[in-house]
This record gives sequence, structure tokens and C-alpha cells, in this order.
Amino acid sequence: MHDIETLVIGAGAVGLAIARELALTGREVMVLEQHGLIGSETSARNSEVIHAGIYYPTGSLKARFCVEGKERLYRFCAENGVGFEQIGKLIVASNNDQLEQLQSIRRKAAENGVTDLVFLDQDSLNEAEPELACTGALHSPSTGIIDSHGFMLALQGELEANGGQVVLNTRVARLERLADGGYRVHAETEGTETYALTCKELILSAGHGAPALAAGLEGANPPAAYLAKGSYFKLQGKAPFSKLIYPVPEPGGLGVHLTLDLQHQARFGPDVEWVEVADYRVDPARGDRFYAAIRSYWPGLPDDALLPDYSGIRPKIAGPGEPAADFRIDGPSDHGLAGLVTLYGIESPGLTSAMAIGSYVAKLVTIGI
Repeated sequence: MHDIETLVIGAGAVGLAIARELALTGREVMVLEQHGLIGSETSARNSEVIHAGIYYPTGSLKARFCVEGKERLYRFCAENGVGFEQIGKLIVASNNDQLEQLQSIRRKAAENGVTDLVFLDQDSLNEAEPELACTGALHSPSTGIIDSHGFMLALQGELEANGGQVVLNTRVARLERLADGGYRVHAETEGTETYALTCKELILSAGHGAPALAAGLEGANPPAAYLAKGSYFKLQGKAPFSKLIYPVPEPGGLGVHLTLDLQHQARFGPDVEWVEVADYRVDPARGDRFYAAIRSYWPGLPDDALLPDYSGIRPKIAGPGEPAADFRIDGPSDHGLAGLVTLYGIESPGLTSAMAIGSYVAKLVTIGI
């Protein structure tokens, strides 16, 4: 007998979505979270955008789960009173050469199942967004914004309503495979207390910590882990646009884009800074390079209008100069360890994809593949 049937490590948006889905199948589910608050790392330090699924490689897990997850997320928010707004996004071309790139983006989106993009010419944009300087844009009406913490609270509520529980302030130190099946999880509380729990099924959704924890399980074969910090700067004063504004993607990223929160406060970012250790302080000097990029589509940006806001750190599994990695979700057919599912590199669009990932992992666990 095991102490708990199913144990999930990590109470971010994805871990909670997985735990909720498993609890709905009738399993006894416990989630262990090292912090004193759910979703206080990657899930709380992002742009809170509900992505449409436009840019990801066709057939990738990111493309598949983003498109499916977006639809599920909108329904879940509406049914559970979670704050959201289907505000839309403009992908803007700043010159005629980039107009051709917009058509390529539109074709890629259609291959991914995103068929609602609409091209807007300069005259239409001048009327709709007079502060915007561009030669044309794609409008993505299914892009939105969300109260990410409200979403996670709703997931936790459904998990607990179905008999599951979340245990906070509990750091998992190491994992051990049991000879007769299942796993022993060695954990530490905030103080000095240590204890071990055994489980039949183990889901490792620990974000930055997942590769190091999985390394203790022979055969798990986790990837290398990298930290990519992204800083955000908020705009002083009223937002100049009614929609999210993204420039045409550049090599290595999506450029400096403008997002809005549910109070329509504007912020810009994130940039990319490869770091060795997690440090969430925002260097004000990083904002200096934002001005020229933003003025390519908003020439009216005043001097000294940007203030340091917050930062997040993406749990990367591909390093600097390497092609962006897909989500990696390993089940028993990948590593040969019964009852174990490990998740790596769950960065953007992880929040949008959370419910689709939850359903996928639950199927892996249920059918044992």
C-alpha cells in the first residue's frame, strides 16, 4: 500500500491543471508545493496573455496544446468566474518587407488551426489605433488576457472539491523508485522537519526544478536546464492602444511587445537575459534599449515613461543559440518507469496550454504509456 495514490510535484498552473484532471477521474491526489503560495514562480511572472497558437512549429506540442488549451481556458474562466478579456492582438509590420512576413505568419497560423486572423491595412489601423505607426497588421481576435492567479485558485478549488489537496511550504529534496512499484518522495518543510511519502503514480511538474529532481531516478534521462530571464517595464500614464501590440517576430524572439492587464495598464516586455541563478530584480538600465524598439510602432512614446515592473524566468531546456525547444512530456513509454510522468521546458504558452496539458497527462497516467 502507498501513502497516496497520485502525487503531483509543483502547484503552478500546469501542475494544478493536471492534479484537477486526475482528481476528476476519481484518484486520490496530493500536490506538493515548495512555496507558501500556489503559482508563485513561472505561473505568476508572465504576461498573463491567452495566446492564439500562431507561431509554434506545426505539429509541435506547443501548437497543439495552445490551440486546444485556449478554447478550454476561455470556457473554464467563463464558467468559474475567472477574470479574462478576449481583447485581441495586432501583429504589426513597420515596413513593406514585413508585410510579406505577415502573410507567412497567417499561413503558419492556419496550419496550426488558427484560421481567424484578419489583415488590416494602414487606413483601417489609422482609424482604429491612431497612435500606431505601421504599414499593416494581422488582427488575432482570439488572443486574450487573464487573471492567472484567479485561474489557479479556481483549479485548486475544483481539485479540492474532488477530494484532492495542496500542501504548501514543502520542498521535495529527492525522489526514489520503490522495488515493488511506485515512488518514495523525500520532502522538507519550512523548518527542519523531513519526511517521506510513497505514491503509486508520480507527476513531476516542478518547472525549473524538474530536471534536477528527475536526475535522481535511474532511466528518467532529463534534459539540461537553462534560465532565461525576461524583464517587464510598465508605462506611466494611460495605455495608447486598445489591443495587445506585437511587432513582426525577429530572429530569436517576438520583439518588444505591448501587453495590457485587466485594468488596461500597459507594460512592455519581456526581453531575454540568460542567467546562471534566479534573481527577479529588474535592472532599470535594461529599459533603455526598449525605447527605440517601441518607437518603431509607437513613435509617440515619451522619454522617461517606462518604469521597472517585474521579471520572470523561463524554464528553458535549450540554451543560448540553440533552436527553441518544444514542451517535453515523458511518460512510461519514453523512460520505462511505470506510473511516472515528467514535464520539462513548460514555458510560454504553458499558461494557455495548462488545461490541455492536464488532459494529456491524465491520459498518459490512465493508460500507462
